[in-house]
Amino acid sequence: MASLKIRVFKGNNASPDWTVTIPLGMLKFASKMIPKKAAAALEDKGIDINQIVELSQNEEVRGTLVEIDEHKKNEKVIIAIE
Repeated sequence: MASLKIRVFKGNNASPDWTVTIPLGMLKFASKMIPKKAAAALEDKGIDINQIVELSQNEEVRGTLVEIDEHKKNEKVIIAIE
């Protein structure tokens, strides 16, 4: 079963500091449970969780959806459907 994966890398690490995995079958429900602070942080990065939910319903959409490099914070966020 495919999942939405959000990985956060800090520094120049090849391995993520943390990963969130949400099965696509649960994504619509889980997206409503995201804390407002986390949703606001995603929105600050230009990410609309509702659009991700819509994209996830299309079986042809797979792979990296967005990759954000915050050079000043030395941080990278990758959101993918795998």
